[in-house]
Amino acid sequence: MRAQFVLSEIGVGLRRNLTMTFAVIVSVALSLALFGGSLLMSDQVNTMKGYWYDKVNVSVFLCNKSDAESDPNCAKGAVTEDQKKQILADLEEMSVVDKVTHESQDEAYKHYKEQFGDSPLASSLTPDQMQESYRIKLKDPEKYQVIATAFDGRDGVQSVQDQKGILDNLFGLLNGMNWAARAIMALMLVVALMLIVNTVRVSAFSRRRETGIMRLVGASGFYIQAPFIMEAAVAGLIGGGVACAFLVIARYFIIDHGLALSEKLNLINFIGWDAVLTKLPLILATSLLMPALAAFFALRKYLKV
Repeated sequence: MRAQFVLSEIGVGLRRNLTMTFAVIVSVALSLALFGGSLLMSDQVNTMKGYWYDKVNVSVFLCNKSDAESDPNCAKGAVTEDQKKQILADLEEMSVVDKVTHESQDEAYKHYKEQFGDSPLASSLTPDQMQESYRIKLKDPEKYQVIATAFDGRDGVQSVQDQKGILDNLFGLLNGMNWAARAIMALMLVVALMLIVNTVRVSAFSRRRETGIMRLVGASGFYIQAPFIMEAAVAGLIGGGVACAFLVIARYFIIDHGLALSEKLNLINFIGWDAVLTKLPLILATSLLMPALAAFFALRKYLKV
């Protein structure tokens, strides 16, 4: 009987404040969709870091004849065969180095033509103007500075470049976007909490006569509060369900179908469905507990039971 009464009161409360209930559902849905999206963005950035950092190389570019005439780092002339052998030997002895690959001037010229063949500069370049280099794969991409310290300024070395620095700029941008999404999410959560508190208070005020009678006949505080708390929880849970549906639909249409980014951007290792599905229970639990707790604390002060 008591359970039936509580359930009937939930339906009455949701219908009485339909507009505010709808606003609660929308605000909870938006805030939790942003919450889930920010979690997935973090997973995506970490996945991309693991994928790309494993592929980045440190390049030791060697001086050629052109550099000897124009670059202060190559003031002592083009790299000699003895210098190349010594550089290679030193690289292979370093504990941080996993693999060393040599790229000749002809190979560098071929790669440049493949990537920038349409550039006006490509037609004026010759293989002897290209720099040969050693491409080093590190066991730990964070250890770039060890290579830079050992070879920067060395005879025959024009420069040491780390591809990780380029990726760091990209990941910095992605992390910035992620933090912006979290800031918007936090704002939306505050708005949702305010709407929940106001909705509960309006519902409690509209039923103050019933709650007064219940208090007079000796109803417990929890029994009086339960319908209001469950109203907020149900509205929040509906919003959480909408947020989950939005994330699933977004993953389906943006990555797999529709935009099909997984096919158009094969160089990006996108997060899988497991990353999305593991976030859904957290979103649903948050959508249930957050409104219930907000209603509980609002009612303690308002109803004074």
